[in-house]
Amino acid sequence: MSSDLPFQPSRRNTLKCLAFGGVGTVFVLAGGVFTPVELSLAASSKDKSAASGVPLFLQISDSHIGFNKEANPDVAGTLKQTIDYVNAMPVKPALAIHTGDITHLSKPEEFDRAAQLLSGLSITELHTVPGEHDVIDGPQGEYFKRFGQQSDNRGYYSFDHAGVHFVALVNVMHFKPNGLGNLGEDQLAWLEKDLKGRTSSTPIVVFTHMPMWTIYEPWGWGTGDAGQAMEYLKRFGSVTVLNGHIHQIVSKVEGNITFHTARSTAYPQPTAGNGPGPGPLTVASDQLPKMLGVTSITISRHPLAATLSDTTLA
Repeated sequence: MSSDLPFQPSRRNTLKCLAFGGVGTVFVLAGGVFTPVELSLAASSKDKSAASGVPLFLQISDSHIGFNKEANPDVAGTLKQTIDYVNAMPVKPALAIHTGDITHLSKPEEFDRAAQLLSGLSITELHTVPGEHDVIDGPQGEYFKRFGQQSDNRGYYSFDHAGVHFVALVNVMHFKPNGLGNLGEDQLAWLEKDLKGRTSSTPIVVFTHMPMWTIYEPWGWGTGDAGQAMEYLKRFGSVTVLNGHIHQIVSKVEGNITFHTARSTAYPQPTAGNGPGPGPLTVASDQLPKMLGVTSITISRHPLAATLSDTTLA
């Protein structure tokens, strides 16, 4: 496991290393292996790193439109900055995914504002999964009215793009008693059936909101029944599992499965176990520009390993 955040950071190192609002990650498919590319570099015409493979898709997460507390009183502004970076890319992928918490309180006006902002993405397709902040009003609420058609209002679905099979899972509707996410028997049965007809050489991308491995159980940072989903996925040669929720980058590789969490575009959270619990992490306002971060990630094939480095927008 690697993280862009030190486990017990000093105040100085926290301000230096925390990524306040990551502006997303572009994923490139080269030689059958996914390589996340630093979005700020992909947006620069002087750097052709994104051209080394096929620009496949980008991930953004945890926009929390409607949040206006001290940690970031302008979450719409940081999401707009994300969109500006994406639109500046000389070669843009056709596909974007948002891994949940589009809104903060599931209010119609928050979804309206998010839709207005996201419509500015010059990308052909946008796919989403709900975060727990998107479904406060339940399974018949605003999220499903706006994004439920593709999944028949279940929230989970799959699709194919450029030879890759994408699977959207929902783990925020029925929490375990200790706060861990949960997929449930119906969704797991659907997943088994969905994957059954795929050859083991098919690249698979799974995206959901909460982590699909237990990062820190006391804070509910995991999915209680993810192990069964991993049993269905382990026969595939290339599996990438993406999530949001914890507002920081943590990655892990198990066999052919790479797990990767995303930064928020809204506010940071503390590292696992540091402080009384998860939640918005407030920093001095004059430090805010220095904590708008992007991440460069490279994944080697032999051996399979991930390297993460952080760059601030300041």
